[in-house]
Amino acid sequence: MISHSVVPGIVLALAIGVDPSLGGVLSGLVGAVVAERLASKSNGHNEAVINTVLAGTLGLGVLLIPLLEIRIDLESILFGDLLAVGADELIRTLIAAVALLLLLRTSYQKLVYIGLDPEGASASGLNVSSLRLALGLVTALVVVSSMAAVGVILVIGLLSAPTIFGLSQAPSLHSAMVRSALFGLLLSFFGFFLAIAFNLSPGPLIGVLCLFSLLLARN
Repeated sequence: MISHSVVPGIVLALAIGVDPSLGGVLSGLVGAVVAERLASKSNGHNEAVINTVLAGTLGLGVLLIPLLEIRIDLESILFGDLLAVGADELIRTLIAAVALLLLLRTSYQKLVYIGLDPEGASASGLNVSSLRLALGLVTALVVVSSMAAVGVILVIGLLSAPTIFGLSQAPSLHSAMVRSALFGLLLSFFGFFLAIAFNLSPGPLIGVLCLFSLLLARN
């Protein structure tokens, strides 16, 4: 959901002349907060709420482009543009990686507790909302850092497919995380290699590879 929620912030940031990554992160956080508040009142329909927020925020981002009368390459934002990758994108990626490592270092056990039993975690005194907001911030940073490479739409496959592979028969959560990260790197490198070799767009190609890996894993 956050991968779609960053689009309105990116468009607004470009319209007022500030760094689009800042707008994307803030917009992603707003989307996460809105989704959590609505999900808490949805009587168990969390997936429906998330999908609705996903579609609504993406639609808002697309509508803002003509309303604000700005010229923007929407395709590169949604699906990535390898030629746009530069020093700024590398810095964003490093910031996202450091933020993720800090979050895992300081709150790993708490995040696991919330993931397994959010009600129990809240009853034990953990600030569930703050931890989820921190996780949403890191996720937004990851999505924004991937914008130039694979786009904010296709990154959802790169966040999900390696996780399914990593969790399959993993002896521990630590092992699953390492396996997921390595598999994600493999998909990315293989996708970029094929894109260069056959002169194709790397973002959509990586998305297709994520689908193929899921099909192979299920067979």
